[in-house]
Amino acid sequence: MTGGPILTISKLDCGYGGVQVLHGLDLTLNRGEVLCLLGRNGAGKTTTLKAILGLVKASAGSIRMEQLELTGIPAHEVPKAGIAYVPQGRRLFAEMTVSENLEIGLMARNRGKAVREAVLDLFPLLRQRLNQRSGTLSGGEQQMLAMARALCLEPKVLLLDEPTEGLMPSMIARIRETVAKLRGMGVSTILVEQRVDAVLPLADRVAFIENGRNRETVGVEVLRADPSAVKRYVGVG
Repeated sequence: MTGGPILTISKLDCGYGGVQVLHGLDLTLNRGEVLCLLGRNGAGKTTTLKAILGLVKASAGSIRMEQLELTGIPAHEVPKAGIAYVPQGRRLFAEMTVSENLEIGLMARNRGKAVREAVLDLFPLLRQRLNQRSGTLSGGEQQMLAMARALCLEPKVLLLDEPTEGLMPSMIARIRETVAKLRGMGVSTILVEQRVDAVLPLADRVAFIENGRNRETVGVEVLRADPSAVKRYVGVG
């Protein structure tokens, strides 16, 4: 069951340099839900995540997490509000061990051993790799570590940018299981994906992003019954 809004984006404009990417974007993430952003390449999905994090500055509009207005907060302060980000491509510290990467995540909100243990319980495979350099892990293991590092913040909101990209089906299933477990723990997730089949078993609602606008947000059951919106906004059916 999901609750009321935890994150609300209203009339958001932002972009890079002189190029505007988001045009009056409206988006709501409810407590304990998985909201998927679907759309073609360049639609503004990743920019939306970066705007929430303050990595791309808003030129107009509002991003509120509970009672906190995020648009005026420096990017390095945003994780302290309880927002964690797993970027596309993972961006681990390849020369550091699994353990050292987790320590960096813990430092962001001054979390300690209990949080580390809880995160490793979610990813038991990483327990066997703690002293291994992260650059030598498989792609799926690296994705797990990137998620584990983000969860060391004990986030209320988790932003995942194409977490299943390039992974084997068995690893995709494990990532999916983890997101479902996090939902059960009350974590609210925004998931950017390209592949509809990766989303439908997991999402509660799907927002279709096109040309920097949220064109339509639908419940996943509605989408299963009538997938025409997928063809309209993503170009596959």
